[in-house]
Amino acid sequence: MDIEIIRAFLAVADGQTVTEVAERSHRTQPAMSRALARLEQEVGTQLFQRVGRGLTLTPAGRELVVHARDIVDAYHRGIRAVDDLARPDGGFVPVAFLHTLGTWLVPELIKGFRAERPNVRFDLRQHGDDGLVSDLLAGAVDLAITGDRPDHALIQSRQLLREPLRLVVPPDHRLAGRKAVRLSEAAEETFIALLPGFSLRAITEDLCGQAGFVPRIGFEGEEVETLRGLVAAGLGVALIPEPHGVGTPASPHLRVTDVQASREICLAWVGGRRLPAPSEHFRTHTLKQAKTVAGRLAD
Repeated sequence: MDIEIIRAFLAVADGQTVTEVAERSHRTQPAMSRALARLEQEVGTQLFQRVGRGLTLTPAGRELVVHARDIVDAYHRGIRAVDDLARPDGGFVPVAFLHTLGTWLVPELIKGFRAERPNVRFDLRQHGDDGLVSDLLAGAVDLAITGDRPDHALIQSRQLLREPLRLVVPPDHRLAGRKAVRLSEAAEETFIALLPGFSLRAITEDLCGQAGFVPRIGFEGEEVETLRGLVAAGLGVALIPEPHGVGTPASPHLRVTDVQASREICLAWVGGRRLPAPSEHFRTHTLKQAKTVAGRLAD
């Protein structure tokens, strides 16, 4: 059982056809089919069953998938560990982060880190909260910068900072001339929010609940900047972070006074999984640098 056949098995398990996998592996389709058949012989049972024109996993195949992913993950980490030994000042750091953090926090952290270790490369992925957890568990990234603490037994996290949230209202809104507002004053408004599954959506619903009402959601999206644009168009209000590194926003961003309107920004990793040296260095740097960023937000 070689690593390439394990990768091929996982690709077919994920829905690719044997023909597609064979082409990517520069093999013929019959050769790939024979290789998968040898894998079944080695494990001693059928891994795939044909349904219509496609293949689906048998119960044994589903069981092997979990361990096969661990094998591929361990192999990749071994290659990285050797590479890090050969280039102690280099290597690369795979990091996933929320879309909204890509315009300010992540670039700042990376810039500071590369000032000390200029030869380190980064593999950067942007996701919503569910995607961050999936990438961590799958071993696609070593670290994730999240908008809340991931609720998973295998994932550990540390708070980096608390990012203030503002009630954003249209420019001609009745509250637009204010600097601060009680969230309860928006109880009758139409809210624009992220889709369920995003931590900011859950935070919005929780804060509105603390203020004594259930928000009436009129529009849902996947990007904070989309929400900001919909508010500017007069379609509702939103509870979102202030934009960073840009000029004056089109819509007023009002400070909320009756509830603690903020979200926790955390650094997360899989507990018990040893980080390669570059990722460990970046984790240490991030935890230290976050104190400086948090201080600026508080000013």
